[in-house]
Amino acid sequence: MKILTIILGVLMAICGISCICTPIMTFLEAGYFLVILLLVYGVAAVVKSIVQKQYGMSFLFGILSVILGIIIMVVPGLKLMTDGMLIYIMAVWFLMQGVVSIFMSFRQKKLAQGSGWIGTLILGILGVLLGLYSLVHPMLLALTFGVLVGAYFIECGINMIVIAMSVPSAGSQE
Repeated sequence: MKILTIILGVLMAICGISCICTPIMTFLEAGYFLVILLLVYGVAAVVKSIVQKQYGMSFLFGILSVILGIIIMVVPGLKLMTDGMLIYIMAVWFLMQGVVSIFMSFRQKKLAQGSGWIGTLILGILGVLLGLYSLVHPMLLALTFGVLVGAYFIECGINMIVIAMSVPSAGSQE
């Protein structure tokens, strides 16, 4: 699992570099990624509900996600509106991810020895600041969307690598 986390962290950082190199393309195509996420989440939730024979809120949200994904893909102006809403969604996401990273750093401090948790804490604080700034200046976020998403991916990738490196392997006895 440690190696997989490192590999995913490296891939996430590489995707971040790609977003920084093509910021306008990243913004213009971001709505399609949201549609894909809605469809994948919806199908997964419906399949999981059917397999577990539990037709509650997860099943309902799965169906609604699939319907919303299809509507955004098919109706002409909705993708542009989705791109506009994505600005605010990303700002809130940056903020929430920063808060989660801060909490993870304190948890990491308790679980692992060393100072790796400090890097996670600093990156979490930067994520919170980026989210707050993006909420206050949404037009700036629209203009720099690709760069900020790329920086976020790089931050998350580095964070994954730092966490994987600081947590001892399951098989090692120290």
